[in-house]
Amino acid sequence: MAGTKLHLGIAFGAILALPGAAMAADAKPTFTKDIAPIFQSRCVSCHEPGSIAPMSLRTYEETRPWARSIKQRVQQRQMPPWHINRAVGVQKFSNDMSLTDEQIDTVVKWVDGGAPQGNPADMPPLAPVTSSLYWQAERDGYGPPDIVVKSGEYTMPAVSQDQWWRPLVDIPNLTEPRWVRMVEIRPSNLPGRKILHHSIAYQVLSPENVQAINTGVGDNRFVTAASLTADDAVNRRPQLMEWAIGKGYDRFMDGTGKLIMPGEKISWDNHIHAAGEAITAGSELGIWLYPKGQEPTKRSYLVGFTGLRNGPLSLDIPPNQVSHTEGFTVLKENTIITNFQPHFHLRGKAMQVEAIMPNGRTETISYVDQFNFNWMTNYIFTDDAAPVYPKGTIVHVVAWYDNTANNKFNPDPTQWVGWGDRTVDEMAHAWMNVVYLTDAEYQQRLAKQGGQPGIPPQGKRQTTQQQQ
Repeated sequence: MAGTKLHLGIAFGAILALPGAAMAADAKPTFTKDIAPIFQSRCVSCHEPGSIAPMSLRTYEETRPWARSIKQRVQQRQMPPWHINRAVGVQKFSNDMSLTDEQIDTVVKWVDGGAPQGNPADMPPLAPVTSSLYWQAERDGYGPPDIVVKSGEYTMPAVSQDQWWRPLVDIPNLTEPRWVRMVEIRPSNLPGRKILHHSIAYQVLSPENVQAINTGVGDNRFVTAASLTADDAVNRRPQLMEWAIGKGYDRFMDGTGKLIMPGEKISWDNHIHAAGEAITAGSELGIWLYPKGQEPTKRSYLVGFTGLRNGPLSLDIPPNQVSHTEGFTVLKENTIITNFQPHFHLRGKAMQVEAIMPNGRTETISYVDQFNFNWMTNYIFTDDAAPVYPKGTIVHVVAWYDNTANNKFNPDPTQWVGWGDRTVDEMAHAWMNVVYLTDAEYQQRLAKQGGQPGIPPQGKRQTTQQQQ
């Protein structure tokens, strides 16, 4: 009898619960209650008046006309710009700006449900529209930079060939050696976003800072000035940072950084292209320092891992077709890789980076299958997800190009395209920061991740198949 009462109680409770469950299932997301919080946290820093996006998404009235387009771009994970493939490689990032599956489902349901506004009282307060430059790292909670290095400004005419402006400037307010924790480059003003294609801050070293020269990648032969390849020359030249359209900051792995010393300079390499109006702008480098007494024990080196097996001049992309190249770089030291940033120009389509280990085992480190020229996104691995590889590992970069009319960024699919610095030329390399380990440090790192080199288990996305 007691059991009967229990079953009846459960059944009666279930019946009572059904209307509420049905109502919850039928409830349609609204802009003010469900969509605005997502957009404010992930979208409006770009989608606001005067910013780089083509439309504002701050209010319902601004957003509603774009609902169908928003659904498409969100479903394809084109927006927010996070184009890393979610099935392979490292899957934990310290700067992840992507939407969760639940957030994407909410946006899709909102559009499919007629994109209703909802109760205006549910609308979260809007932050003021950004009317001046900002540091993304500061917005992300790291505070303002300790040092700002300015290139000065260059006036680009409304119509012009691409220009390369390379001023040499001092690092200000540096009276003693200091370790760099994080760096960020930005245009010197808002209009500068329209003309600055890329900006590299090369470090002109003090004679006491020669360890900043990277010798841990490349050819294993004895290198002379005559035998130095273009790729080796780039990778040996110390850089504080490389920036390109849409990139944020570089935050180095905990316990690693770059050393700067009094008297050193920044040699700028600014690539500027015309935007249909005369614009005067330059670059600014923000530098965040380690606090005194917390100096790191390891250096971080920025490497452009090539996707061109026989060097830059071998790149030859035929018209009206999709093609690919590949390149190989030997790691001469035990190495931790801490980020991935693919670099192409207008024909870039996809890039995969793979590790070929000395024992023959291979592993995909990262794969961007929907490259977008307007978003040179830097995917920064969390420290516990950064892969480690033994000396002798080969970093294999595969690059795909779309030189057809299907590529909306392609200015002319009838043209053969080769390597070059101009926007209409092409490139293919993966910018990745690396940290070198001694044999003892390498073994310690392996012990922390189960004894196997490569991506730590916690750095991968666990699928149902992997869990079984």
